[in-house]
Amino acid sequence: MRIGVQLQPQHASYDDIRRAVDRAEAVGVDVVFNWDHFFPLYGEPDGKHFECWTMLGAWAEQTSRVEIGALVTCTSYRNPELLADMARTVDHISGGRLVLGIGAGWFQRDYDEYGYDFGTAGSRLASLADDLVRIEARWSQLTPAPTRRIPVLVGGGGEKKTLRLTARHADIWHGFGDPDVISRKHRVLDEWCASEEREASAIERSAGVEGEPDEKADRLLAMGTRLFTLGVGGPDHDLDQVARWVAWRDRVNEQAGARG
Repeated sequence: MRIGVQLQPQHASYDDIRRAVDRAEAVGVDVVFNWDHFFPLYGEPDGKHFECWTMLGAWAEQTSRVEIGALVTCTSYRNPELLADMARTVDHISGGRLVLGIGAGWFQRDYDEYGYDFGTAGSRLASLADDLVRIEARWSQLTPAPTRRIPVLVGGGGEKKTLRLTARHADIWHGFGDPDVISRKHRVLDEWCASEEREASAIERSAGVEGEPDEKADRLLAMGTRLFTLGVGGPDHDLDQVARWVAWRDRVNEQAGARG
């Protein structure tokens, strides 16, 4: 069982963000994420904000243990072959610690102000389906190849399309909601895995969480969630609550080890 933290790249200087990454690794999280947007999602809409992939390249050099990635990258912003090459490069810089979090995009301001076609939810999901195939194909052609099979995380809970794409391509599924919602998404994903002739257990289940671990962590754990990710905003990026989730992780993993 693992703990992730999404360090939101907004309302902070880059020095603030760099220090938060160091603290997150020191606290003991397993994965440090950012996000792939061009403007703040919360607070002052024109506040400080930094770009995703240049930041991940810096994190790859800065960190030594944690996995890193975007929660999630929007495929609409980049040619998929280029994105595959970017991911392969960060994979090498980090020594094989990149997670390629990916999704169809939703924040219209990103598209409008940077000149991308927003389209419809259906068209963005259709593009995501095509892009995942192209990314996998490009990885097989790059020299040098990625250091490992780069884990693909698909974010989103759409039951007809997103979860089917997850069953086809992903190593990790990430969703949001209370335990009842997450439980339903797990069941639907399991059904798509059966349809796609894929072992459901091959896909790690991830959930965005808030609050303290004693509020719902045990329920999510019991239904199969194994990666718990907290969002933390700038400029302070307070990680006290994250540390309590890390302590809970350690207790759970120790108990599981004792039983095993």
